Amino acid sequence: MRGELPATVRVVEVGPRDGLQNEARIWPTADKVELIRRLVDSGLREIEATAFVHPKVIPPMADADAVSAALPRLPGVIYSALVPNTRGYARALAAGIDEMIVFMSVSESHSRSNINKTVAEALAACAEVVQACKADGKPVRAYLSTIYGCPYEGDIAPARVVALTQSLLDLGVSRVSLGDTTGVATPGQVRDVLGRLLDRVAPQQLGLHFHDTRGMAIANILVGLEMGLSIVESAIGGMGGCPYAPGASGNVATEEVIHLLHGLGVGTGVDLDRLLGVGLWIESVTGQSLSSKLLHAEASRLLSLVT
Repeated sequence: MRGELPATVRVVEVGPRDGLQNEARIWPTADKVELIRRLVDSGLREIEATAFVHPKVIPPMADADAVSAALPRLPGVIYSALVPNTRGYARALAAGIDEMIVFMSVSESHSRSNINKTVAEALAACAEVVQACKADGKPVRAYLSTIYGCPYEGDIAPARVVALTQSLLDLGVSRVSLGDTTGVATPGQVRDVLGRLLDRVAPQQLGLHFHDTRGMAIANILVGLEMGLSIVESAIGGMGGCPYAPGASGNVATEEVIHLLHGLGVGTGVDLDRLLGVGLWIESVTGQSLSSKLLHAEASRLLSLVT
């Protein structure tokens, strides 16, 4: 049975970090900053700007400090960054990042492959960062990866997802983003996992984060919206992928999420044509075609508006 949809949805743009971290071509700092400027100009107000990780681990994020220094600072715009430990947090804090992001996986195998830690060790690392954020009065949220399936272990027990989500919230994070890291989820699976979670936590404590490997992301997001969730994370053009999740494709495209929401009468504050223009700009800068079906469908119309 369909639930009542939220009147507005917060769309969090993760392209500048999650989208670019898996790119073979490392973007120049100036292009990253220009991308963020254009995203903000489209009406997006929550941008995941970068990651303060070791440059040898994620080379595309080596310029985190430089990107942060050049961010367009406008009222109401929140910039977040991934921080793996207290060293990364200290850098992000000095760089003026508004919101910190800690991360871990439900899967032991993915956790060891991704960050060379057990799940218990990863939770302890998150706890150290969250404690530091609390001391400084800094907002912090969490990513929980491989919610619906692991590329190494296969199916994930929903009870484990519930337990780790509760553990992260108990640490003091504002919300947990539920990451479908390899894009394996189906609407029925999403309804099951979210139903179990919502028996324990409030919908505003959860965020939807889907990769579109199997074309199910939009359907899965709709299930989440019908169940009361109102925060969706996505990447312009469908960019992204996890370096430690074989077979994972990019995130659900932000423009396709906005198209869905506007079609349902849900407010976002985003100008869809301007957002599509960002996708065209990316293609012109990189010389590569993005995966977004909506962008391809609207490209001729958009180009006619500027010629």
